[in-house]
Amino acid sequence: MRRLSRTAITCLGIWAVCPVAFTHAQSAQDLQQMSIDQLESLDVTSVTRTTEALGEAPAAVYVITHDAILRSGGVTVPEILRLAPNLQVNQTSASHYVITARGFSGNNADQSFSNQLLVLIDGRSVYTPLFSGVYWDMQDLMPEDIERIEVISGPGATLWGANAVNGVINIITRKSGDTQGGLLSISAGNLEQSVSLRYGGRLADDLTYRAYLREYSGSDTQAAAGNPHDHWSKPQGGLRFDWTPSDKDTVTLEGDAYSGWEGQGAGSEDVSGHNVLMQWNHAFDDDASLQVRAWYDGTSRSTPIGGGRFWLDMYDLDVQHSFNLDASNAVTVGGEMRVNRYHIYGTSSLFYAPASRSLNLSDAFVEDSIALTPALTAVLALKIEADPYSGLAVLPTGRLSWKLNDRTMIWAAASRAIRSPTPFDRDVQERMGTLISLSGNPQFDSVELTAYEVGARAELNSQLSVSVSGFLNDYLQIRSVELGPGTATLLNLTWGNNLRGQTYGFEAWGDYQMLPWWRLSASYTSLTENFKFAPGATLPGIGVSQIGDDPASSATLRSSMNLGDDVTWDADLRYVGRLPNPLVPSYVELNSSLGWSLSDSLRLSLSCFNLLHAKHQEFPAPDANAIPRSFAVGVQWRF
Repeated sequence: MRRLSRTAITCLGIWAVCPVAFTHAQSAQDLQQMSIDQLESLDVTSVTRTTEALGEAPAAVYVITHDAILRSGGVTVPEILRLAPNLQVNQTSASHYVITARGFSGNNADQSFSNQLLVLIDGRSVYTPLFSGVYWDMQDLMPEDIERIEVISGPGATLWGANAVNGVINIITRKSGDTQGGLLSISAGNLEQSVSLRYGGRLADDLTYRAYLREYSGSDTQAAAGNPHDHWSKPQGGLRFDWTPSDKDTVTLEGDAYSGWEGQGAGSEDVSGHNVLMQWNHAFDDDASLQVRAWYDGTSRSTPIGGGRFWLDMYDLDVQHSFNLDASNAVTVGGEMRVNRYHIYGTSSLFYAPASRSLNLSDAFVEDSIALTPALTAVLALKIEADPYSGLAVLPTGRLSWKLNDRTMIWAAASRAIRSPTPFDRDVQERMGTLISLSGNPQFDSVELTAYEVGARAELNSQLSVSVSGFLNDYLQIRSVELGPGTATLLNLTWGNNLRGQTYGFEAWGDYQMLPWWRLSASYTSLTENFKFAPGATLPGIGVSQIGDDPASSATLRSSMNLGDDVTWDADLRYVGRLPNPLVPSYVELNSSLGWSLSDSLRLSLSCFNLLHAKHQEFPAPDANAIPRSFAVGVQWRF
């Protein structure tokens, strides 16, 4: 039997009074678990873009609650996302993650990256249009400021647009009125260190604010080869204002700025960015509502020695109006305009032609929720999107939900989504010496998905709730590596749309309140992928593994305890099946977080991660480092 180290034993709670890895200075009363009924009654907005109870949302949606975030010990957004059973989270270095839903994790050797997942922070899209992926090292929030995270597995393109193919992550932050007073959070560990200072106040009876400063740094992980130094540091700060000029209007203004440095072997990479968002919500007397949101996001990355750099500016205006057409029809209409401007300063071996563009995107959508009977509801929605590369795209969705009783609902859905072309698909140029080894394809088209889903959600009694969903995804025109025109040499490659296939599987999770002070949660996911090359493919020998290296199954078991009025203890056991090609063995790991509230203003806690192994691999080497066991110590003080 494997013997645990002293660190692992400590983190499991033997030293229960140790003050370690403090992530949340809140009283124990603030961290009491919601009841099963309260969980099912949580409001969600990401499924239909209108507010509805989680138990009535016709989609495979999981909500990471504020309490779960505070109890988990996670101090970064990717760490917190491990709580969602319908996501696959792979850490590849101190600062980099690959996060997917229902496959398509990519293959770095074939320059294929995870790019089928749309991520939003308060409605602001944080995926980069340069390759349709997410720079997770540039997305940082104070965990205490996150209200909830809604994670949808399955397409959401009809409401959220292209690139919401396999899922949508919507991170919703807390109102400044809910974060009044001061908070100082300090943590220090063998891999992560952070200091956060936040203060919230009131400028008038109807105007509140908060401001924060945060410094985060991560130490080196353990590399088999290729990147022995990947430590990093990123200071960040921001402001938020919430104004309620009347009982029918709310206005939010928020923004952040950051600048960081990341080790890359013998070199480094600089990252920086800033954003601002303004949103106005108005409620009408007849239960109608209007929402207007505008935001700007500017990002930059550069490699000072021998590397390239780029800057990207995104401007967006989004309008949404919801109203009741009659007693049976709840309608939402909206539209969006977005401008993406960028310039890429390449190198002699990697550059873009042209190096800069201004990409204009616009769309309009309509959704009708139709009450066919008191128990049967149909949701029909259509988005028409004008993409700068591929032109008009028609993105429909149909959903049907049937409430068998107050506690049980079954649902089904059919949707269409696309992953639109990007500059990496159309404009990239790579050279080996004077020879072009890879060229973007000006004719590259959108990846298309037709998805079919069924599911059920039930609160079986006051102690047990379950959610089960099954899916069949049919993909066309997936990006493939092809021989360039007029050549038969591997030194002149290009992109094509010559991969197609299907994925299918199911996701299940549930919560069981064993005792008033003890809850167990469990989940299991299954994924089968069947891809093949279309007629005309020129390089089938590279194989379909270029799409992704995904586990066929994964599972979690989570225990959450309230040990008296002041102590909480959470443990999270996860299993991830093997990655088939390149092969990465399956693994089982355990996280544990122990918290102790000395008073309403002072909290100590102990959090440790990956307790069962000194290190383990989550993605193929040498593109990913081994992730070691870690712990952190700290304290939080509210004033």
